[in-house]
Amino acid sequence: MDDAIARAARYIAGHRMARRRMLELPAGIRPHDEIGAYRIQDAFHDIMTHAGWGRVVGHKIGCTTPVMQRFLGIDSPCAGGVFDRTVHRRRAELPVEDFLRAGVECEIIVFLDRDLPAAGAPYDASGVSLAIGALAAGIEVVEDRYVDYKALDAPTLIADDFFNAGAIIGDPVPTWRSLDVAALIGSTQINGRAAGDGRASDVMGHPFAALAWLANTLAKRGRSLVKGEFVCTGSIVETKWVARGDHCTATIDGLGSVEARFV
Repeated sequence: MDDAIARAARYIAGHRMARRRMLELPAGIRPHDEIGAYRIQDAFHDIMTHAGWGRVVGHKIGCTTPVMQRFLGIDSPCAGGVFDRTVHRRRAELPVEDFLRAGVECEIIVFLDRDLPAAGAPYDASGVSLAIGALAAGIEVVEDRYVDYKALDAPTLIADDFFNAGAIIGDPVPTWRSLDVAALIGSTQINGRAAGDGRASDVMGHPFAALAWLANTLAKRGRSLVKGEFVCTGSIVETKWVARGDHCTATIDGLGSVEARFV
């Protein structure tokens, strides 16, 4: 492994495990492009897995909607991993002390029941749909781990899993093919009050287009999406930052709801 990649991965992992806010990566180890960023991300995943965070069992896709691209000032999708230790089912109570600054995003979750091998790329939305076993409503838990994230470039954020801090995943809906997925409405409620809504088609025209983007991006690195993994396809609603005592619900028409309480 390139020494700069290894040092950058250790730098990120050290900040994550110590709960320290991160400045931009030092100049000598800062990735200059997305290729370098994903190499650091892979090395970072290995460190965190060996440190007890579990395997990367899912993927997140960020910046898939115009609202999120405006929110972050980044004009293309970005991907990250989701560690087993950070995944919850249906509802979760999350200590605010576990996060530097926590947020929630309302997302459609895809469950894969078939591989999408690198050799099969390039994929399109129709092609990846054949590998989907079920859909679910979900909350991606995100974390602002930075002194000023708006001052950071996309490669630095990618190297650190692009804000991911976990996921709360609803009950799988295997009958999703009866739904007009692109037309589904997602909404976020905080403490019983509407906090925002959006349409699934806001995610790159269709959430499956985001899934195809991820499969193709991984394929460029010789990697495949694998049966049994899940993918958070991107936030339908702008990120909502939360505080202790907040009760958050994400609802997707036809797919149900999930809940997170920050204690």
